[in-house]
Amino acid sequence: MPLLGSRHHTLIQALLSRGPLKEDDFHHMFSEITGKSPGTDQQTFNDYLRKMNMELSYVQFELRACRNQYDGNVYYGVVNNVSDEQSKLGTKYTVPQIAFYKGIIEAIVQDAAVQGCISDIDALNIRLENQVTGTSSQSQANTSQVPPAFRNFSMSQKENTLEELVQDKWLCKTPDGKVGIGVRSFLDLRSWFRSTDIPACDVCNEAGVKAELCQNENCTVRIHLYCLKRKFSHARVERVCPGCGTEWHYILPKAEALEEQNNANGPSQSDPPPEAFKGKKLRTRKTADVDDVRSGSSQASLHSSETRRITRRSARLS
Repeated sequence: MPLLGSRHHTLIQALLSRGPLKEDDFHHMFSEITGKSPGTDQQTFNDYLRKMNMELSYVQFELRACRNQYDGNVYYGVVNNVSDEQSKLGTKYTVPQIAFYKGIIEAIVQDAAVQGCISDIDALNIRLENQVTGTSSQSQANTSQVPPAFRNFSMSQKENTLEELVQDKWLCKTPDGKVGIGVRSFLDLRSWFRSTDIPACDVCNEAGVKAELCQNENCTVRIHLYCLKRKFSHARVERVCPGCGTEWHYILPKAEALEEQNNANGPSQSDPPPEAFKGKKLRTRKTADVDDVRSGSSQASLHSSETRRITRRSARLS
């Protein structure tokens, strides 16, 4: 069993106390603590991650990395690998609050437009009864099966819980003020996303919670916006759907369009595009084995026994 030094402990404590950290922030912290740069001393960085994960595994925790589907940034965080009655006692959230959270997550992933968000009003109107009956139909809810704590969960309690979930990064607020999935949920529920029928991004094979849809209504292909940029940002790449061949109406951002024009005019001595650095970071993350997913859930985990249908028009949660 490898013994961790004070530097390992400091990194773990930082992730536990601050919550998920952006890759750049985590790399900066690593450099400050160890005096090594992940960019120039990748082996040392990977060794630190492996040793920390080996120690964390003894208490059923895991250091993971994931990509936030709203901003495309990679985040590092520590998650709980166990979902049992004992682990649930460690959460600060009550049973009705967890049911409210689950209802919001379900509503977001069922969005046929794959916008990855719902309005505040839709979130506050989530029916906790449906988490007991396992049905999305309000008329089918059997009120006799609903615990009093669910029936008495007031609108003000929902508002306070929503604010708390956003603050704790289980949920997030999008730039237009809607409710989205937080980075802690992307880290913690990744195995759950994979176990459901949420269509995956055709490029990275991760669940397409917030993604762009193929313009062909009969095609189910969806691609994350940051994956689209990597896929279609090169002049020689044909911008068509990889599934059905329909033209994909992707508009290059202004900076990328200018770079493409410069490339067409001749070789450029300018720096490589940001995507090149993103690719390098992603490879570093995968090499460190922190992107692997094991079966596990969090303090506010979703139970696999609840079922819904997820397609572009409907959803199934198992």
